[in-house]
Amino acid sequence: MLFIALIVLVAMSLAGIALIRGVDTANLIAGNLAFKQNATHGGDWAVEHARTWLQAQSAADLYNNAGGRYLAAMQSGVDFTGTDPSRPDFDWNADGFDPGPDPAGNQVRYVIHRMCDLAGNPGSVNCVRTTTGGTADSTKGGATYGGAALPSTSQIYYRITARVTGPRNTVSYVQVMVN
Repeated sequence: MLFIALIVLVAMSLAGIALIRGVDTANLIAGNLAFKQNATHGGDWAVEHARTWLQAQSAADLYNNAGGRYLAAMQSGVDFTGTDPSRPDFDWNADGFDPGPDPAGNQVRYVIHRMCDLAGNPGSVNCVRTTTGGTADSTKGGATYGGAALPSTSQIYYRITARVTGPRNTVSYVQVMVN
């Protein structure tokens, strides 16, 4: 009888240890997801900061690079998220713009890329642009079909890449295209 009681005691001890490990692992995963979500919210904050800066610039100010914050040409040969081993990584510490910590205290850096092949006047270099509207594209309400087009002008696209480092070295990247 004593032998059976010892076996039951060992089995219950092993089950208790497994339960504790399972709960600890679940808490660790939930904590990591919370840190990742917090870092992603910091990326949204950085994108809004970059978009506000971009809107405040004149067109001529955007012809050339502006420190580590703005690149006037696409950098297709550089890996901004550190996931492509065939391309060199972007040096976020030296080149990314640091607007200061976000409201949650995460370290935030961002860079804006103008989606053009080269720096300079976008009229003389190849850029990724929105299409222009014409009479066949759309109509306003109250007009006959095809008779009154919505006016539009071609605009250049910009890519904002934000890198957020949170607690426990949680790193999150956010990329957004704006025009």
